[in-house]
Amino acid sequence: MRFLAKQVFCSVLYIRGIAVVFFLTLPVQFANVYAHHSHANLDRTKVIVNKGTVVKYGWSMPHVYIKVDAANPEGEIVRYSIEMIHPPGMLERGWTRRSLKKGDVISWSGSRDKNPERYYSGLNWLEKSDGTRLTLKLHPEVVMPSKDFSGLWSRHLSVPKRYLPQDDWPFTALAKENIDNFDGSQTPLTDCVNPGPPKATILPYPMKIIRNSDNTMTIIYEGRNIPRTIYFDKNRVAGERSVQGHSIAWFEGEELVIETDNFVADRWGTYTGVDSSDQKHLVERLSLSDDGLAITIEMIVTDPIYLTEPVTIMHKVRKLADRELVQAACTVESAKMYLTGE
Repeated sequence: MRFLAKQVFCSVLYIRGIAVVFFLTLPVQFANVYAHHSHANLDRTKVIVNKGTVVKYGWSMPHVYIKVDAANPEGEIVRYSIEMIHPPGMLERGWTRRSLKKGDVISWSGSRDKNPERYYSGLNWLEKSDGTRLTLKLHPEVVMPSKDFSGLWSRHLSVPKRYLPQDDWPFTALAKENIDNFDGSQTPLTDCVNPGPPKATILPYPMKIIRNSDNTMTIIYEGRNIPRTIYFDKNRVAGERSVQGHSIAWFEGEELVIETDNFVADRWGTYTGVDSSDQKHLVERLSLSDDGLAITIEMIVTDPIYLTEPVTIMHKVRKLADRELVQAACTVESAKMYLTGE
């Protein structure tokens, strides 16, 4: 059993135009929270500032990265790896796939690797030779509320990161064995494989909801090229099994209910470290909140192969400014960087 720690995050409530911030403390699993993630290698107390020449700028899933030839502390020219976040998140911070190119001379600041012999860093800011400065701070955008769930959405800032399996779920013996042997490097992202829902929905990457007609709705998980069609027809016949399953939807008052089955077995298809089988059954209840700027999602998962009884996952997504979806394929090089920073 893992140790528990406390994670603090904030929620903002607007009362008559006044932003009231609530700090919430919740128990979260502590050990190796970032174990699957190369950012875990960073020493946040040690920040480097360096200058070098861009060798490669990788605009790809799961994370954008830069390869830079620059001097190490001994003055030798070595190749540094600088890792940021996923392309959709970079867009929110003012970056594009054309922000850098091979040959650009840059200065940058970022936390260095805990191992001083590894030339890997994060990024606080980057400055090009023409004075252009880029950071990872969110850029303010005009966000229009949604009235019908349509629009571009991403994980709400109040939702804690989910880097570990749940300790208190009713797992079967098979699932318990998997959890006992959990290793973050088992993530499907290492093979550029994308799980279906509910895991697809709770990942930090945006998703776009499109109301095509009164009969269908499409959910496109950005950067993953796995569109999911939702049918408002209970008599719709299911097609072949897939990671997305077969989804039928209806409204109960203002709440959108989506019921999905007809899945295939899916690595981490339910949650981090929790596989799912072809017997998975999913019910999602979506409610608009925050005056149309957020969606609260309740996901009830049944899967007798991995769960002895249904579990409920609560999630929330925030509205983003409307834009074209990012097309950024996953690459093995980027996936390796995501895990190891190399």
